[in-house]
Amino acid sequence: MSWIWHLVLGGIAGFLAGKVMRGDGYGVIVDIILGLVGGWLGGWVGGLLHINLGGSIGYLITAFVGAVLLVWIVRLVKGSA
Repeated sequence: MSWIWHLVLGGIAGFLAGKVMRGDGYGVIVDIILGLVGGWLGGWVGGLLHINLGGSIGYLITAFVGAVLLVWIVRLVKGSA
């Protein structure tokens, strides 16, 4: 997958995760970063669980789940600080 496609899908996943977890999102740049890091996190967790979703839709789902996990972890850390 090209890096531009990763940015687009990561941005969509981050945007959706921001809406689901917070309601307003964090802004375009942070949403894209959340989606990209979420794609990595979701892929890592999926690998541990032996779940492999292929293709663009699979990447979008993986990035979304990873971004939701990432937002949840950040909230846990910020809430305890």
